[in-house]
Amino acid sequence: MLGQLTPVRHHTARSPTLATEFDPRNNALNIMRLLLAALVVVVHAMFLGFGSQPHLGATEVGALAVDAFFVLSGFLVVRSYLRLDSLPRYVWHRALRIMPGFWVCLVLTAFVVAPVLAVIMGRPSDSVFTGPDSAQGYLASNAALFIGQFGIDGLPGTGGNSDVINGSLWTLFYEATCYGLAALLGITGVLRWWPWMVPVLIGLLWVATVAAAAGVDVGSTYMLRFGLVFLLGTAALLYADQVPINGGLALGSLAVAITSMLLFEDYRVVGAPAFAYLCVYLMVRMPVFWEPKWDLSYGLYVWHWPIAQVLVALEIPEFTHFPFVVLTLALAAGAAALSWHFIEEPAMSFKHAAWVTGWAPAPSKRRHLAR
Repeated sequence: MLGQLTPVRHHTARSPTLATEFDPRNNALNIMRLLLAALVVVVHAMFLGFGSQPHLGATEVGALAVDAFFVLSGFLVVRSYLRLDSLPRYVWHRALRIMPGFWVCLVLTAFVVAPVLAVIMGRPSDSVFTGPDSAQGYLASNAALFIGQFGIDGLPGTGGNSDVINGSLWTLFYEATCYGLAALLGITGVLRWWPWMVPVLIGLLWVATVAAAAGVDVGSTYMLRFGLVFLLGTAALLYADQVPINGGLALGSLAVAITSMLLFEDYRVVGAPAFAYLCVYLMVRMPVFWEPKWDLSYGLYVWHWPIAQVLVALEIPEFTHFPFVVLTLALAAGAAALSWHFIEEPAMSFKHAAWVTGWAPAPSKRRHLAR
């Protein structure tokens, strides 16, 4: 039955699968998320500071990092839903992980970063609090996670996106939407009783992705993109006992993914399954020589853009590519550490608060990886 798993076994050379190889206490997930967040910082710093970022064919390297985040989320978040076995508790956990850090970032961006940017650019600090796109409007418009206001009045703008004060946050809405999709699949019984419907949904999203690449209007291409890779991660979880962990298959997947990036405007029309397989393969096979004690990936992701905007506004002549990127990464890491220590970790301590247990059952102790 879905959700009732055997313990991690010592595999033979002939038949390792994701179900046998994934150990919840010993995997590369934390370091992968940290490295992916750092990669996003690097490419966005290059974009904001110098107007360009690296590509593989037509695909931005930063977009690949975000896609990898969604693949891993599809695996982790659905595993969390199955383990918690409670919709209210699941929603509570997801909200605690995203919203406190997001809200603090919004508030400080609007009322600290924006006035500082205005002063650096020779404008009165209070200029950001007037006009139709004021700092307070930025906070109010975006507080529900959907980014409806990207810029703030009074700022001439800097970097590759002159009217965007934090261009990282918009993906969080789609992340939360995928969390909602996972919950919908859970409450309708798909995750436990009809897992075959997930590959069907993947097929439908793939058809829509191909149609969009051919110029057909299919609505939100962002939801197509993120939904496809998220569900590929979910499928890897649900069919973990049928997903082989094989180095040759990983190399073949790498070749398919890179070829797709070089040949297609949207690599996902061919390469999405191969890319997703690479992510789950690395999750269980990538050597881990250091395990981060703090989860800085989220803070890195939400804070690096406004930090880079301030550095660009300073117009320091010595800022060539390397020192600019390194300083952006270092300052973003510092902000991420503060966010984790003072905001995110304290918020997560409320996951199992006594008052929560009154309306949600305790998490299941069963492992959830395969049928």
